[in-house]
Amino acid sequence: MVTLNKIYTKTGDDGTTALVSGERRVKHDLRVEAYGTVDELNAFIGAARLDVADPNVDNMLNLIQNDCFDLGADLANPQSDSDVEFEPLRVVDTQVSKLEGYIDELNAELSPLKSFVLPGGSRAAANLHQARTIARRAERVATHLAEQANEEVNPLAIKYLNRLSDFLFVAARWCNNKGADDVLWIPGKNR
Repeated sequence: MVTLNKIYTKTGDDGTTALVSGERRVKHDLRVEAYGTVDELNAFIGAARLDVADPNVDNMLNLIQNDCFDLGADLANPQSDSDVEFEPLRVVDTQVSKLEGYIDELNAELSPLKSFVLPGGSRAAANLHQARTIARRAERVATHLAEQANEEVNPLAIKYLNRLSDFLFVAARWCNNKGADDVLWIPGKNR
């Protein structure tokens, strides 16, 4: 269990932060950017939940928020699992599978798309689309980090981010009256 009884430590005043391993990195380091973007995503999901009326979707988002903390902890730990004294918290297959189940459950009641969807419709859908774009940014940062020499990234963390953005898209459609209130893109409409 985490105990936080002092919020400011002053250790980051020099522009660095500590990773799970204790190693200090500059705050604009790609690894810090990756888990920081997941933190931003988690906060935005929390804000989006304020407008989600469906208790089932809200519960899914609640569980996903917890997974986002796991994901952030995973990305904040650069050490290979064999280099540590304790088992690091890593995203696992069951978390990805759970997302796929959520997607399948919601998507089963949506009509197939015949056009791209514009972010909008209901307030809940617009916010979930915003969260989706943050998830995509987190995925871009994580994949960039994974390409760096001497950096290890759990492939399931990247897979989770990819599925999460898919889930947020489907959940946004669900919150648009199960897709009936989606705002569709009309190519060249304003020419």
